[in-house]
Order: sequence, then structure tokens, then C-alpha cells
Amino acid sequence: MRLGFGKGNGVDPTGVLNAIASAVVVSDRDGKIRFVNQATEQLFNTSAAVLCRSNLKDFIPGDSPVFSLISQAIDEATLVADHNLLIESPKIGKHTVNLTVGSMPDEPDCAVLTFEPRSIAQKIDNQLLSRNSARSVSAMAAILAHEIKNPLSGIRGAAQLLEQTSNEDDRVLTRLICDEADRIVDLVDRMEIFSDKPMERGAVNIHTVLEHVRRLAENGFGKHLAFEEIYDPSLPPVFGNRDQLIQVFLNLLKNAGEAVDHDSGHIVISTRYQHGIRLAVAGGDARVHLPLVVSVRDNGPGIAPDMRESLFDPFVTTKPTGSGLGLALVAKIINDHGGVIEVKDAPGGGAEFQIMLPIYNRTLAEDVSADNIMKNKEETV
Repeated sequence: MRLGFGKGNGVDPTGVLNAIASAVVVSDRDGKIRFVNQATEQLFNTSAAVLCRSNLKDFIPGDSPVFSLISQAIDEATLVADHNLLIESPKIGKHTVNLTVGSMPDEPDCAVLTFEPRSIAQKIDNQLLSRNSARSVSAMAAILAHEIKNPLSGIRGAAQLLEQTSNEDDRVLTRLICDEADRIVDLVDRMEIFSDKPMERGAVNIHTVLEHVRRLAENGFGKHLAFEEIYDPSLPPVFGNRDQLIQVFLNLLKNAGEAVDHDSGHIVISTRYQHGIRLAVAGGDARVHLPLVVSVRDNGPGIAPDMRESLFDPFVTTKPTGSGLGLALVAKIINDHGGVIEVKDAPGGGAEFQIMLPIYNRTLAEDVSADNIMKNKEETV
């Protein structure tokens, strides 16, 4: 079948589609395969020549939701999606995928299927585990605040009294005691930010947040870094908390700045609108639209594979002096916003953190406000 792009512009549409990491399939209503890209060959473990002489039902059971999505996309001339979808057969094995199906205006009886083998739903499961870990840290922080901070205050006071009557050699030790006491108190204070207090949210211009964070970075830890911004100026407001979103992106930029080379560090901040992503997150029954995507990409060495599963867990860090709370806090804040955060390899090397957030609408804001009122009442009781 003929695909897109005019011949005169020198762009090969097959080459473009083969460069995409997701599996792309063009199928008609009955499941007959009309086109596949190279990623599809890998997913189905079959050559393109064989696939294009086959039917999807040769690889995916006929009762799979895949085929109802094809019919829906063609009949309604729209884009539909399903997440955490299991496709399984003896030929292709077992895969959990995200599937997006869109109609083709030029081919009214065909649809384009995009399979993403790594499910966003799986990433949400990991985030929910991180959220539970954060809640555990919150409970532990409350205990630490009571059981550790008060005695430390006494220890620090005693050290200061001893310092007044000590010689210079002993003062080194008393100052060490004070410094270590302050360090522990600071750690406990940082852990207290994991509390589950209701968060005030409203309409937030994400580009205002990102500009503020970039300026902070350029005038502080990121003076030696080269920042590049690729923004979609037409994006609607995020439904979020401005201060907490600043905390999120400041942490991500700081991590990226520490990962790159001092003399050639390059960080790209980008925003875009993504259609068709609706997810049930944070235990809710309703599916929330998460169309607003913010990416922070660096040209560092990337994330080690053995670190990815636990990257957002508290106290997990590769830094010699790190506490391991930065990314755990980021994951919690994004979860509290009803969003999704994922990390992947950046093109050409480095790491890319991608955050999907809900846009502001009055109905969602009213529902969240009502939930916060109920939580406050429960805490008061």
C-alpha cells in the first residue's frame, strides 16, 4: 500500500517508520496485514515479507481486544488505546503492551496499530510501590522526629557547653558532634516532606514552572551546563501545585547536571501534547487523561539497567554522599498529581525522564477539592 509523504520531498516513509522503536502495523478491518516496520518483525519474531502475507489472527487470538479496537477506530474514524493489554500465542509468546489504534483517512477500511511492548501500566505499578514506600518513610519520619530530634537537641546543647571550656583539640570534637547532629536533623526534616497531607492544586502554566527552574539552575548548580528548550507554546494549563512541580523539575535538572560531564554537559527540556493516553492511576476507578508530556534529557552515561527497577525507591542512590530521597520525592509528587513518570535511554546516549500530567479542567478540580475536604475532616477526627 502507498504510505504518506510525497516522493518529491526526498523523505522515505518506510525509513521513518523503521526508525521508530514501537511496532507499527497497518491492518484492514478483517486483520489482513498491509504493512509492518522493523520493530514489528522483532515483536512477532517473523520477517516483514511473511507478515505482509498473513493475518493478525495468525499471531494474535481472534477474541483479543485488538480486533474490537480496530473495528472501533475504523467505524468512528478516531484514535483509541488500551494499556496493560496482554497478547499471547504460541507464535509470539507472551507480551504486555500498550496499544494505540488510529483510522487512516486515505484508507477508510484500514487502521494503524502501534504496539509498545513495555506497558505504561507496569510503570504505574512500580510508581504505586514507590508511593507505598514513601508512605512508609512518612510514618517512620514521624517516629524519628519524636524519638531522635529531641534527644539530638540535648546532645547538641551539651556539646556546645563543653566547647566553652575545652581546648582547641577538644573543640574539633565538639564541633564534629554538633555538625553530625545537624546533619541527622536535616535528614529527618527532609523525610517529613513525604507526608500525605492534602495538596492544593489549580491551573498551572508548566512553561512558567520550567522557566523558573531553568533560571535557578543556570544561576546555581548548572552554571557550567548548556540548556536547550523545545516547548509547545499551545499547551493548556497543568492541574497541579506550582511549588511542588518546581521541586520535581529542580530535582530532575540537578540529577541530570550531576550525571553529565562538567565541560560538555547538555540538558534538553521539552514539552508536547500527546493524544489518546487515558490511565487509571493512584487507585482511582475513572480514567484520567494525561496528555501533557514534559521530558528532561541529558547526555550523560545513562541509568544502569540494574538500577531502573528501584530508581524511585527511598534511600536508593549511586552518589557517594546522596541520601536517595530526591527521586523518591519526585515519584511521590507526580503520583499525587495523578501523573506518570518513566525513565528511558535517550537517543544518542544519556537518560530521559518523561512525565505525563493531567490538564486542568473544572470538574476534575472540584472532585479533588471535595476529596481534600474529606481527608481534612478525617484527620481532624
